[in-house]
Amino acid sequence: MARFVSPLAFTTRPEIDGTFGVVASTHWIATAVGMGILERGGNAFDAAVATAFTLQVVEPHLNGPGGDVPVILHDVRRGKTEVICGQGPAPAGASIAHYKSLGLDMVPGTGLLAACVPGTFETWMLLLRDHGTMRPADVLAAAIGYARDGYPLVERICATINTVKQQFIEHWTTSADLYLPGGNVPKPGTMFRNPVMAETYARILRVAESVGGNREAQIEAARRAWSQGFVAEAIDKFCRTQEVMDTSGRRNRGVLNADDMARWRPTVEAPTTYDYGRYTVCKCGPWNQGPVMLQQLALLKGYDLDGMDPTGPDFIHLLVEASKLAYADREAFYGDPDFVPVPMSTLLSDAYNADRRKLIGDAASMELRPGKIDGYGGVVQMRRADASRAAVQASGAGEPTVGRLGEARGDTVHFDIVDRDGNMVTSTPSGGWLQSSPVIPDLGFPLGSRAQMFWLEEGLPGSLAPGKRPRTTLTPTLAHRDGEPYMAWGSPGGDQQDQWITQFFLRHVHCGMNMQQAIDAPAWHSEHFPISFWPRTSRPGVMAVENRVPKATIDELRRRGHIVEVGDDWSEGRLTAASRDGVRRRAAANPRGMQGYAAGR
Repeated sequence: MARFVSPLAFTTRPEIDGTFGVVASTHWIATAVGMGILERGGNAFDAAVATAFTLQVVEPHLNGPGGDVPVILHDVRRGKTEVICGQGPAPAGASIAHYKSLGLDMVPGTGLLAACVPGTFETWMLLLRDHGTMRPADVLAAAIGYARDGYPLVERICATINTVKQQFIEHWTTSADLYLPGGNVPKPGTMFRNPVMAETYARILRVAESVGGNREAQIEAARRAWSQGFVAEAIDKFCRTQEVMDTSGRRNRGVLNADDMARWRPTVEAPTTYDYGRYTVCKCGPWNQGPVMLQQLALLKGYDLDGMDPTGPDFIHLLVEASKLAYADREAFYGDPDFVPVPMSTLLSDAYNADRRKLIGDAASMELRPGKIDGYGGVVQMRRADASRAAVQASGAGEPTVGRLGEARGDTVHFDIVDRDGNMVTSTPSGGWLQSSPVIPDLGFPLGSRAQMFWLEEGLPGSLAPGKRPRTTLTPTLAHRDGEPYMAWGSPGGDQQDQWITQFFLRHVHCGMNMQQAIDAPAWHSEHFPISFWPRTSRPGVMAVENRVPKATIDELRRRGHIVEVGDDWSEGRLTAASRDGVRRRAAANPRGMQGYAAGR
C-alpha cells in the first residue's frame, strides 16, 4: 500500500518499543500495576486481571465491580484468538410487561431497574483460571491496597461527583457517604479511600485461601463467594429492600436477585472477523456494536485511501458517511444472537456492501438508511435530541461524563497488553459507575445500568427480554497481519468507540503512522444515529471535530452539508494500543485526559 504521511503525524510522547512486554491503559497507576505483574513473571493474562481490578478502584466514574466487560485475547499456547463475553444479561424479572406496568416507555438511565447481572468478576476469574498463572491474591493485591490506603483523585472523578452531588445528597445517601466526605466534593489530587470495597475483595480472598493452596480451587472458591455467596446476597437484599430514584423521576426497586447472579457465567466464543488487505480484524459478535467497525471496513474497501490526507475532507467525509450506514445497520439488525437472528455474513458480504456503497455520495446524508435483508431486522427507533446535554449529565444517566460534543471525558476504561511470549489481551471494562446507581453499603460499589440499552417495544433486535444480553457499546479490537496476531487497541467513548477505533486503524494502515502518531492525530465523530444510552436521541448530520482539523477541511465539510461542531484541540477519544512484530513489543496511549499511559521494555 502507498503511504501518505500527514505533516500532523507527530507524537506527544514516544511509542514504547522493547522485547520484554508492554502494557497500555487509560490510567497510569493501572499501567504500572500491569507492568509489575509482568516483571514478577506473570503473563499477559495475569497482568490483565490485575490491571482491570486496579482500574475499578482508580477510575470509579468509568467502571466498577458492578459493570460488564468484553475481552479479546490471543493465547500463544492454544494458538487461537478468542472472545470472552463478560456482558451480564437482563435479570429474569426484567420483562417489557413489568417495566410498562411501572408506567415506563424507556428503561431508566440510572438506578436499580437498569441493572444487568454484573459480569466483571466472573470474567476475570475465568481469564485467570484458563489462561493465567497466578493466584487471586496476586492479582487483587494492588486493587485492595489502593482502595484501602488511598489513591490520588483525577480531576474527572471530582467533576463527575460534582455533577451528581445533589442526586447523592437528596436521594442516594449511601453514595454521598462515600463520595462526599464531610458533605463536600473532594478536590483533585486528594488521596481517596474506599475501605468497604477493599474489605469486599479481601473477604473474597479469605474465602479463596480457606480451601488450601491449589490455584484453581482458590479461583473457584472466589467465584462462589461472588456469585453464590455474600456478594450476591448483598446485591439481592439491596434490590429487594431499596426504592431508588432514577431518571423516570420516581423511586423504583430493582429486579436483579441472587438467583440471577448464581445462574450466569461468562462465555467463550470465536471472534467475528473481516479480512482487509493484509489484516484480519477481530471483533466481538453482534451482542456488541463491534461489527460496525467491520462493516465500515467492508464499505471502505471499495476506495483507494492510500493517497488521501487523513485530515483532508475526502478522507473524513468517506469515513463519516460509511459510519452512518454501518451504525444504521447496527440499529436495525444487531442484538443478542441467542434471541434474534443476525445476518452477519450478509452484512459483511461483498455484494451487500457494493450495493450500500452506492449510497455514499459527495454530499452529507441527513437520513438514517439501514439496509434491507428479508427476514431480518426491525424498525429503527428515532428520537430527536430534545433534552439538553447538561440535564442528561446532571441526572447521572447514559454516559454522563462523555460530552456529546467530543469532550475528552470517558465513560469507560481500556487496556492492551502483550507479553514476552506474544500473548495478547485487549479489553474495555465499563459500567457500575459511581453515577449509575447508589453504592451498596455492604460492598462499597454500585450496580451497573447497561439495561438502558434495551428498547421497551416488542419485536426489535434490541427489545428487552429476561436473560437477554443488551447490545453493549464496549468494543475491543485485535488484528492479525499476514496471518500472525499483530495489534490490539480500543477506546472508551460509547457510540464513538468504533469511529475512533476505525480512524486509528486506517491511519496506521494507509498513512504510515505508528501507533502513537495514529492516536495523536486529529480526530472526529458523527452523532447522526441514535445513541445507545438514555434518552436514545440522535442528531442527524452533526459531526464533532477537534480544532486541530484544518480550517479548510472544516469549511469543505460544511460545504458538503455536514453540520460541523468544532471542539477543543484534544477532545476526541482515549485510545490505547499494543502490538507484537517478531520479538518486538510496542505500545502507545492517549494524551487526551492526561492520565492514559503505556509502559514496557
